[in-house]
Amino acid sequence: MPYPMRGLPQQVTIYEVGPRDGLQNESAVIPVEVKAEFIDRLADAGHKVIEATSFVHPKWVPQLADADELLRRLHRRTGVRYPVLVPNERGLDRALELGVDEIAIFASATETFAAKNLNRSLESQFDMFEPVVARALDNGIKVRAYVSMCFGDPWEGPTPIAQVVSVGERLLGLGCYQLSLGDTIGVGTPGHVTELIRAFRSPDRLAVHFHDTYGQALANTLAALHCGVTTIDASTGGIGGCPYAESATGNLATEDLVWMLRGLGIETGLDLSKLVATSTWLAELLGRPSPSRVVQALSKG
Repeated sequence: MPYPMRGLPQQVTIYEVGPRDGLQNESAVIPVEVKAEFIDRLADAGHKVIEATSFVHPKWVPQLADADELLRRLHRRTGVRYPVLVPNERGLDRALELGVDEIAIFASATETFAAKNLNRSLESQFDMFEPVVARALDNGIKVRAYVSMCFGDPWEGPTPIAQVVSVGERLLGLGCYQLSLGDTIGVGTPGHVTELIRAFRSPDRLAVHFHDTYGQALANTLAALHCGVTTIDASTGGIGGCPYAESATGNLATEDLVWMLRGLGIETGLDLSKLVATSTWLAELLGRPSPSRVVQALSKG
C-alpha cells in the first residue's frame, strides 16, 4: 500500500541510462545482439525513454564501438524514445546518417574535468557544443544536456553552486530542452541537492543523475522530487560509472527507485518484476550480482 508524502509529483519519468552509461565501463565486450535485447527488455518493462548508446570515439569507450550497428538492430517500439549521446559534430554526423531524432550532449561543471573528459577548458567547451546544438535543432532533433561534477570533483573538491548554474543556464540557453544535473562521484547530500535546484530559475527543465557511491542516491532523489523535479536518470540493476572518473561507482538502480516511488504512490509506468528479471538476466551475462538492493531481495523469491 502506498503512503504518499505532501508536495511530491503524481508521476515521474525515469530516463533509463543502463544501455549507455551502465555498460560503458564494462571491460569485456558485450555482443551487440545482447545490447539490443537489453534495450528491448527495458521497453517491454514500460520504459518510454532509453538512452541507447553513444557516438564517442571507440578509442575512448571501446564498449560502445558498435553504436551504428546497434541502432540498426533496434526493434523500435511506438511511443518509446531512443536518444543517443553525441560528443561533437562528428558524432552528430553519425546520428544524422542513422536518422536519430534525439541526442544528448555532456558538459562539465569544473575546469579539471572539462580538460580530462573533453580536452577543453570550462569556457571553451561551449565552442564545441554550440554548433552541435544548432545543427541538431535545425534538423528537428531534440537535445538534452548533461552536466557532470555538479556536487564535487575528485581534483577540485566541492563544486560552487553558482558555477554549476552558470554552465547549466548557458546550455539551456543554447536550446537544450532539458538539463540533467550529475553527481558523477556521488558526494551530494539532500541539503546540497535542494540548494542547487533552487538556485536555478525553475525545476521544470531539470533532471537529476545520481551515482550511489556513498549511498545517498535515493535520499538525494527524494530531495529533488520535493523541489519539483520530475525526471530522474537511473540504470537498471544499478550498473555503470564514468570512464573518466575512477571514483564514480554505479548509477542509482532503476529498481530501487521504482520501489521507493511505488511506496510513495508516484506513477512510473514501469513493471518492477520485468525490471528485476532483466537485471538478473544481465547479471548472469556480466558474471556478477546486481548491486541493486531491490534486485537482490526480489530475485531470491
